[in-house]
Amino acid sequence: MKLKITTIMAFILALSLISSLTSAAPSCKAQYFGDSPKILKEKLSSRTTELCYEGYATKFSGITRTPLWSAEHLTKIRVKAACAMHRKDAFHADKNLPENDRSELEDYRRSGYDRGHMAPSGDMPTPSAQAESFSLANMAPQLHADNAGIWEKLENGTRNLAYSGHDVYVVSGPLFEGATLKQLNGRVMVPTGFYKAVYDGTTKQAGVFVTKNTKDQTVTFLTVDELAKRAGIDVFPSLSAAAKATKSEVIHPANRTECEGR
Repeated sequence: MKLKITTIMAFILALSLISSLTSAAPSCKAQYFGDSPKILKEKLSSRTTELCYEGYATKFSGITRTPLWSAEHLTKIRVKAACAMHRKDAFHADKNLPENDRSELEDYRRSGYDRGHMAPSGDMPTPSAQAESFSLANMAPQLHADNAGIWEKLENGTRNLAYSGHDVYVVSGPLFEGATLKQLNGRVMVPTGFYKAVYDGTTKQAGVFVTKNTKDQTVTFLTVDELAKRAGIDVFPSLSAAAKATKSEVIHPANRTECEGR
């Protein structure tokens, strides 16, 4: 009888450990508004991997060796915690991706391009989330002028919306348009531009902001439907048809995040 009781107790403890590990695992669903983004162009579906991290979810392409998108759910509590963080760079190749598909630090070295975050490190509320945001699975080649210019202002504007108390969902990613695309190290495709799609769950409005991967500091505003035609991705498939077709300037580019220094 003692052996049976001991065996049962060991089994219960094992189940408890498995359950705790499972519940602690990051969920991609937590970062999405409803369903995850939907790939509309079949050629984009090849060699893709979805990764779920503490502060973001990403769909990585082994063809472009960049994310197709990185998604985040921002709230005031999260942004306040992120504002208290100090940035600590920790760029690294992502070992959770197939070796042949992932990008490497060597690909970016002396390329003239930044390792541009799709889900910004400035959105990450904990040291572990920030460290995960520096995965190359969350990066695409980005000119410094764009990365440190209008793109950063869009990131600040998105955080400010969440800090004001709004429930914000964000999907950011690269655009690859045109017949000829550059590559880093013959492996990583260089985007021609970047998009940041924002859904304000408080006002039920959505907007898309597109920048060129150049020194140009302009922004183009699109609807979710217009982005779907350009990128081949429906970033918010759970939105109503009316919301997808309506152009809303839901955020305003800003030089800083409002909670910085508080």
